[in-house]
Amino acid sequence: MASVADQLDKVVQKTARLIELCNALQEENDLLKLENQSLKVALDTAKGKNVDLEEKLRVTKLAKSIEGTSEKSLDIKQKINDFVREIDKSIALLKK
Repeated sequence: MASVADQLDKVVQKTARLIELCNALQEENDLLKLENQSLKVALDTAKGKNVDLEEKLRVTKLAKSIEGTSEKSLDIKQKINDFVREIDKSIALLKK
């Protein structure tokens, strides 16, 4: 049968071991928090770049749709001119 002093020594040793483990886990936790923070910054940066690229893609698609052939742009100009004439006629009728 173990004496009270031996049992107390075992408790003290186990407590010291638990304190060491707690300290090690606290250090690991601190490192993981730093890593998490740096990953959040990287994610925010990537999201910003993604938004910029999506905007550039939208502008590029719009430019390509307008670019087309010269025949297509002539058709667009003709339609615009027709709309302007119709608007002018409507304004003239409204003034009478």
